Parts: sequence; C-alpha cells; structure tokens
Amino acid sequence: MKKFLIALMFCTGFGCLHVHAQLIKKIKDKIKNATTDQVVNDAGNATNTTVNQTDNNSLNSISSNGKDTPTIQSYQNYDFVPGDTILFADDFSEDLDGEFPAHWTLSAGQAVINKVGGVPSFLFTQGNYCHVYPRMKTSSYLGNTFTIEFDYFANDGYGPGISFSYKSTDGDYMTEGYIIYNTSGVVSTFDLPADFSASYPNEDAATFRNKWHHCAFIYKNGQGKCYIDQYRILVIPDFKVAPVSFGFAGMGDQNTPIIIANVRAASGGNMNLIGKKFTESKIVTHGITFDVDKSDIKPESMGTLNMIVGVLKSNPDLKFEIDGHTDNTGEAAHNLTLSQQRADAVKTQLVKMGIDASRLTTKGFGDTKPISDNDSAAGKANNRRVEFVRL
Repeated sequence: MKKFLIALMFCTGFGCLHVHAQLIKKIKDKIKNATTDQVVNDAGNATNTTVNQTDNNSLNSISSNGKDTPTIQSYQNYDFVPGDTILFADDFSEDLDGEFPAHWTLSAGQAVINKVGGVPSFLFTQGNYCHVYPRMKTSSYLGNTFTIEFDYFANDGYGPGISFSYKSTDGDYMTEGYIIYNTSGVVSTFDLPADFSASYPNEDAATFRNKWHHCAFIYKNGQGKCYIDQYRILVIPDFKVAPVSFGFAGMGDQNTPIIIANVRAASGGNMNLIGKKFTESKIVTHGITFDVDKSDIKPESMGTLNMIVGVLKSNPDLKFEIDGHTDNTGEAAHNLTLSQQRADAVKTQLVKMGIDASRLTTKGFGDTKPISDNDSAAGKANNRRVEFVRL
C-alpha cells in the first residue's frame, strides 16, 4: 500500500519548470558545500537537532523589514471561515528552542523549534523532503469538510507544503502532487489530476519574501480552495479522492529553513448562513482570533466577521449577545476581564462594519464555560471562542 501525498507547496525560491531537478540540485549543493556545523544530524533523532547560536540570533532578529503588515481593512473582502471544531492546534509556545515539538512526529528529514522574529516557529532544517505530522489518536480524522491554517515566513529558500494522505476508491494509496508557489507569486499545480495556475495579486518576488504570510486551506465535498493572506489564490474544483490526514512537507536547510507557525486544523468550514433565515439559538465561532493575552482582533478574523454581518443584514430583526470565552491559562479573574474586552472589541468592529449598536450586547465568561478539555492544545483552542447568542 503506497502513501498518497498532496502538498500545497508555498515556495519562494524556484519556478514551476523542471521543479524536481532544481530541488534535487539545490539539496545536493547544500550537502556538498556544508561544514560539519551546518549539517544537521541525519540519524533521525529530531529531539537532538539544534540550530547553532548564530543562526538562532539571526532568525530571532527577523522582522517585516518595514513592509506593511496586514490590517483588518486589507481583509475586508476575506471569505474564509475556519471549521467549527478544532481537530489540532499548536502555536509551539510550550516547546523549547532547539527541540523537536512534542505534538508532532517526524518521518523524514530534520526539524526543530526556534523563535523567528520572536514567534515560536517550526523550522525544517534538512531533508529532501522533510515530513512532519501532528500526533493524532487515529490515522484517519479528516472528514468531508475541513480547514487548515498556518503562518509561513517566506525567506530565500523553499516553502512548506501541506501533505495529505488520500485513500482511493479501490482502497489503495496513490502518488504525490503539489500546488507550488514560485518566486514571482505564481501558484501552479504539479502532479495533480488537473492543471491550474494563479497569481498572488500585487506582489513580486522581492516584496513577497522576508515577511510572514497567513495561509488557509479548505476542503469541502471534493473541492479545495487555497488562500494566502487576504486573497483566495486557487480553486481546485475536483480533488478526485478524499483526504484522511495531513502533515507538512518541504525542503529546507540550515541557512534557509522552511518556517511555519500557528498551525490549526478544524472540521467544518465556510458556514453557509448568509442570505438565509436564521433560526438557530447561537453561532459558535473559532475564526475570530486575537493577539496573545490581548483584545486586538487579527485581520484573518474578517472571514468570520463578514459572515456574521451577512447574517445580521439578512435578518434585520435579529439581535445577538456576543459572548467571549477563554481557556483556563492564567488567573480566572484576568480571563474574565480579557473575555469581556474581546467581546467588546468584536462589537466595536461589527458596528464599524455597519451594524447598529442597539442590536448587539456583550458578555465575558472567561474560562467558566468550557466546551472541551483544557488538557490539550486542541481542547484549549476549542474553548477559546466567540459565541453569538440570539436574543
């Protein structure tokens, strides 16, 4: 039985022509020219992998190089809505620099945790390809609709790919295929059943690199959509087969590692509530996210906020109580205050988007009403939520 891996490759160092030849050439050149200090131990024990101190300091000093950071305004037309139940989440904040993250497994290559511009990040430091997978209780956990999100720092090397395991109709696994992002921001499929290509808007190679990008993917009933930052880049009308699990794959090295952060996968996604008569008692959302321990709304929350605005405009008599909820990290009193501040911030944003303030009230519950355990990263992520309760 063979594994079928499809990777959404976000690459910043090569074009779409002769991809495999260029990948193989670069890794051979790196291995050939590397010193003992530059080559990561090949023994497969990722917990012993470290990045030398010079590299670590350089990575931690990375910033956006003066480039514009995404704003809520820039995401005003965003339509990505994450799934409503978190399957896996990891921000790598509980892992030590220089170690392999506790919630992942390594099947090929080498990878390590280090801070990049102060952000705890997962670095693929060696491998052709490096493959990592989240630790899950079952080998098949993705359903008919799911979403995957992560942040990606585009350097001068290659980018990460989401690798999917697919099961064909005859029960066997298939081969590899990719969606590749080259230096000019062109997105192209490679080794997939259909031929697709699209471009990242208003960017060239120089401006795309040296900053973080938020990446999102949704699979729904056989169709795939890929987002980078505020843009929907590519639609795959028919995947032919259904994914059952995911991981990340890529080709990094110590000088230009592949860098990802803030990984989250969820079941469900893109709730189709706009334009319909709303009859539910509440909407539970995990797509409205905030900076750590703050009430600042992240720009990628706009997909969910746009959905809520659509529901309110389609139902002019509808009123909501906006409820903020946290996990149990920190003091209960602080969490109560923080959840109220976040609920208030959501109301303020919805009013800016044209909703009458009289239709919205707010309440913070802190960590007093968990809907999942607080013993795992996924459980905590499920408990961090914003609910819209019908009044």
